[in-house]
Amino acid sequence: MVVEPAKLGVRDIGAYMIDEDPGDYPEPRIRLNSNESVFGASPLAIEAARDAAGRMERYLEGADAILAPAIGDFFDLDEARITVGNGSDDLLARLARIYLGPGTEMLRSENGYAKAPNYAVANDASVRSVPDQGFITSVDALLEAISWRTKMVYLANPENPAGTHVGDAEIRRLHKEMPSDALLVLDCAYEEYVDSPDHDGITDLVESADNIVISRTFSKIFGMAGARVGWMYAPLDIVENLRKVSTTFPVADASVAAALAALKDRGHFDHVFEATVNGRRWLTERLTGLGLDVIPSQANFVLVGFPNPERSAPDADRHLRQKGIAVRRFPSVSFQDYLRITIGRMDELEAVANALEEFLQSNER
Repeated sequence: MVVEPAKLGVRDIGAYMIDEDPGDYPEPRIRLNSNESVFGASPLAIEAARDAAGRMERYLEGADAILAPAIGDFFDLDEARITVGNGSDDLLARLARIYLGPGTEMLRSENGYAKAPNYAVANDASVRSVPDQGFITSVDALLEAISWRTKMVYLANPENPAGTHVGDAEIRRLHKEMPSDALLVLDCAYEEYVDSPDHDGITDLVESADNIVISRTFSKIFGMAGARVGWMYAPLDIVENLRKVSTTFPVADASVAAALAALKDRGHFDHVFEATVNGRRWLTERLTGLGLDVIPSQANFVLVGFPNPERSAPDADRHLRQKGIAVRRFPSVSFQDYLRITIGRMDELEAVANALEEFLQSNER
């Protein structure tokens, strides 16, 4: 008996990122391609994970009961509305499994986070994308496109890979004007890096409405990408449903221990924020001065455009790789003239900027 092929939608899912051919390039000495925190995890988190390794033969029960109160204290949120998962992608996938299916659709911005639509397609839902405005999600376009089939409106804020941000007032307008039977999903993986004056937080909507959720992660500012800890702030009934479809023991003991310890180190959190925002500002100014188009970012990366076809993004990527510097380029046509660069330490940012200046001034193609 031959196993049936995968569902058509799953078979149609393309690659999320370009697989880099190692070729003859040296092993990268500077890795600024995955939006990881170059500042690492808190020493308290590392020590806690090390201690937890001594009991790895046991499952961890009650990750929510352990982490939700600490997350609530750190961010001043209602712990009853918090649930944790194996990275925020785990929770987004669960949401799609619960609320999407045949005949329904996810609505999103065309240049938004490319992984999220896969969860809709895997559950036999369709995905409709609307145009953005200069890589900024258009609330008007989303509202105009909503139909009776729309059961989920997905918005990464800040966006990835552009780093752009939609202000609180526009988010509130979107939620107010969209149908109440559609779920607004705000993927806020880079929330902690936002310093925009039009951002004060919209968590109160979760506490007053039943159709909005916010996903967050320990992967970015907390420097714990390898630990895979995400969390979601949601109405009580959605939290209950997310727990129902969770895998058994979804988060490892060492990861929970590390996250709990990280929340006790406000000093490390503040240091990473300041260093990242300062580095983002410096790199934006330096690369703009070289004639490159840097999209204003509110995340821990910048998207850099190469307006001169004689000095293209793929060529710049190859030049950087020859220098042992890894950045990210994407298969999407929308981003073929862009590279995304994670904000690193100042010496790393200087190396990237110097290498790009050398590339732009050379005859290399």
